[in-house]
Order: sequence, then C-alpha cells, then structure tokens
Amino acid sequence: MTVVAPPLRSQKVRERRGGKAGYVFVAGYVVLLVAFGILPTLYAIWLSISNSRHQLVGLGNFTRTFADYRFAAAFTHIVVYVAIWLITLVVLVVGLALMLHGRMRRTSATLRFLFYLPGALAGVASVVLWLILLDPANSPIGFALRAFGWDSLATVILPSHLPVLFTVIAFWTGAGGWIIIMYGALNNIPAELIEAARMDGASTWQIARNIQLPMLRKWIAYMLILAFATGTQLFVEPQLVSTASFGMIPDGWAPNQLSYLYAFQAGDFHGAAALAVDLLFIGVASATVIVFRGGLFQRD
Repeated sequence: MTVVAPPLRSQKVRERRGGKAGYVFVAGYVVLLVAFGILPTLYAIWLSISNSRHQLVGLGNFTRTFADYRFAAAFTHIVVYVAIWLITLVVLVVGLALMLHGRMRRTSATLRFLFYLPGALAGVASVVLWLILLDPANSPIGFALRAFGWDSLATVILPSHLPVLFTVIAFWTGAGGWIIIMYGALNNIPAELIEAARMDGASTWQIARNIQLPMLRKWIAYMLILAFATGTQLFVEPQLVSTASFGMIPDGWAPNQLSYLYAFQAGDFHGAAALAVDLLFIGVASATVIVFRGGLFQRD
C-alpha cells in the first residue's frame, strides 16, 4: 500500500499569503506609532539637550529643572500617588476578579457591566463628577463627609488628601476594564486543573495562591506597566482640583503640570521637554524591571 504525502505547496502558499496579510494590518499601526510615538519622542529628546539657538547643551536643561524648587515636590507627589494607586489596583482588581470567577459567577455578567460602566465617562467628566461628590454642600453623600469633620470642599481636598483622592478617582474610572481582563484571563485556566486541586483537598485560598495567581502573573505585570505609565502622566485631576480650590493646590503639583507651566507660561519648551524625558526614563526603567521580574515575554 502506497502512502501519498499531502501536497505541501498549497499550504506554503496559504501561509505566505497569510503572512503578507499580517504585514498589511501591522503596517497601519507602525505608521501611527512612528508618526505619533517615535518621532515626537525623538523631538522631545532633541529639545531636552538643546537650547533655543539649536545648540547642544547636554544635561543643562535637566540640571536646571532639577534645581527648580517645585521639582522635588512634584515628583514626590507622583511617587506617593503611584505607589498607593498600584497597590490598590493589584489588590482590589485581582481580588474582585477572583470573587467574580468563584462564588459570584452567577451574577458576574451584571457585576462586570457595572464595574465597566464608570469607565465610559471621559476623564474630565469623571473628575468634575467627583468634585461635586466631594463637596459636602452639594454632594448626595454630604452627611458621610461631614461625619469625618469635612464640612467644606477645602477641607476635603487638602494637599495631604490628594494622593488618596486621586487613587479613588482613578480606580473608579479605570479599574473596571482591568477586572474584565483579569476575569477573562481566569477563564483561560483549564477547569480540569481547578477541579483536580479541589479533589485533592485544596481550599479556595490555596487554589488562588498556588494556581490562579501564578497564571495571572503576566497579566498583572502588563496591568502594572500600563497603570504606572498612566499614573505618572497625571494632569487633568490635579489641574481641575487646583482650579476648583482657587489656588489652594499649587499649579505644579504633578510633573506634567510643571512641564505645562514651563512650556505655556514661561515659554521654556526645552525645560518642559527635559521634564517629559525624565518621566519617559522613569517609565521605561520601571517597565523594564516589571517585564523581567514578571516574565512577561517568557513562554510557558
């Protein structure tokens, strides 16, 4: 009996065509990435190491902005905020996703919709909404705010409260999408594996710690990278709070605000670019650590 091998030529042709189609789809993204990502970044780097006469000044713009009395405060504010934001995001997002995937599976569809709904609001609209909610005179939860001794908006948005307030706003607007992503990642874990662990006597906590959390590691790393990048770019929230407080909060509370002041009040685009490159360096360095520690590109 003669075994005839299937023709391979047609298969190779299909694979070649599929590869070309993939390049076509990726090409659009590459064009946008170059036009609105790489080129602006290169231009910002050039501005940060040059002056208004297009002369190289090395690290001059960086040392000048570093010496600004507002620099340390702005970056300290953002470090405190990002630390609170990332810890809150990981603990609550992963915890809520595990709850939805476990004991709350029957109502998970409704709850996922409710979690995602606040994210439909634009960033500015959500901040304005929170400014109303945090004003004891106009808020529907004003009685709760007054119970803490906060009888006016000024007492609520004290500078020491801002990192926590901005974390609440960021979680309310952005965590719902991450909960849905984590829930989808949990659905990719084979049900047989979970069932085998239960049959071996593993508790819910043991299953989460030894099976689910390790398999979510890459997704958590991915969430941390994007959340860190978003957190360091904080601008709208402190800007609107500063306006609403009539200057009680400084205009340069966050590095992005300070960069804005350099560019559009002082006309110093080179100093503004230096601040932007500082944030870029911090973001790339942090993402690199997370990628290697979280094994983001490792194959299972």
